[in-house]
Amino acid sequence: MKSLILLISFLLFISSVFAQVSFSTDPIRVNEKRIEQRIKEFAKFGINEQGQPYRVAYSQGDIEGRDYFMDLMKKAGLEVHIDYAGNIIGRRAGKDPSKKPIAFGSHIDMVPNGGNYDGTLGSFTALEIIEVLNENKIITEHPLEVIIFQNEEGGLVGSRALTGNLKKEALLQKSASGLTLEEGIRAIGGDPEKLDEVVRKKGDLAAFLEIHIEQSKVLESHGIDVAIVEGIVGIDNWDVTVIGMSNHAGSTPMNDRQDALIAASKLVLTVNEVVNSYEGAQVGNVGKIFVPSGAPNIIPGRVEMSLELRDLSKEKIRNMFLDIEKRAEQIAAETNTEILFENLNLASTPTMASKEIQDKMIQAAESLGISYIKMQSGAGHDVQEMGKLGPIGLVFIPSKDGISHNPKEYSTPKEMANGADIMLRTVLLLDKGLSEKIIEIH
Repeated sequence: MKSLILLISFLLFISSVFAQVSFSTDPIRVNEKRIEQRIKEFAKFGINEQGQPYRVAYSQGDIEGRDYFMDLMKKAGLEVHIDYAGNIIGRRAGKDPSKKPIAFGSHIDMVPNGGNYDGTLGSFTALEIIEVLNENKIITEHPLEVIIFQNEEGGLVGSRALTGNLKKEALLQKSASGLTLEEGIRAIGGDPEKLDEVVRKKGDLAAFLEIHIEQSKVLESHGIDVAIVEGIVGIDNWDVTVIGMSNHAGSTPMNDRQDALIAASKLVLTVNEVVNSYEGAQVGNVGKIFVPSGAPNIIPGRVEMSLELRDLSKEKIRNMFLDIEKRAEQIAAETNTEILFENLNLASTPTMASKEIQDKMIQAAESLGISYIKMQSGAGHDVQEMGKLGPIGLVFIPSKDGISHNPKEYSTPKEMANGADIMLRTVLLLDKGLSEKIIEIH
């Protein structure tokens, strides 16, 4: 009888303990309202006198936005600092300080008259992951890092500094703000003289993850929630100068002209022809043309233009450029002009996403009931530079009508939350100290 009483007492005790533990079949999720509210709030930074968004890197709006974001990071308990390259880095300690950090983040600068989701979504998702872990009292085994890269739109400047791929010549390039990269780094609290001290080496990160709007309408057109990115194209850029002879447009015979704009126009068509002559999904673009003389009655004697080539193969990019350069020599001979190419030293390397991280993202999507496809990224992102330091993963969410780099950029709160939930769960799946059970306990 005494044994029976003891057994009943023990069972009642166990029952009371389990009654206090709440299990959920649903994993923890992000707060979609908080993400949306913060993105709307952040849109106030960098509005110019014409009422247009102008939070380009190193501008006053960028500086104010950075201060605001750092304040939020500190309130979330992150240990925050600005590195010598001007990147904002927030660190959250893990249980095992000997483990390499799992990092995630993006950028908050924008192109002139840009939108509110490109880069910003990835930055606020990174912050949201920290907030949710705090609220659920989850301490990961690995340390976590939130990295907000400076001047992504100007050529992945901050991330290239971290990988040692920011060349000294590039520091002389002018940014959209009017400052050189060197001046801009100083303006945001960095020190261009000490860039060597921020360089990290391969293996310094356990993983780096990023989320971004798709920047095309594949997901929207097919009604798919997210894309798991397989690889990110490389990008190379050149400034092109076409030199002819300025002269009077009314009195100079047509057969006796050195018209730089004619040569430049032929070159634009040549870029299109060369790029289309290759098999694959490569792209080429001439997005900027400037004629300094700029008068109806002057034969253009000089044209300044851009050239950008993108592909998953670095070799193909090089071969396309060599073909364009060869054709440019023929155009110059035909038009009696000179065509000069100057590489901007801002090239980014084609990068493949980690198969393991892709699998984790797929596992996360399936466990959350989120539909997905695999996709290549035709746009460059900081995550591809981080691929030099460790395995990487990238998630895309739909962008309305495929619009980006435009004030009409938009993703719904649900779309943002879907991607952020995959990011959160992937971080937990990658962290070796957390089991599926722990993830699902509230």
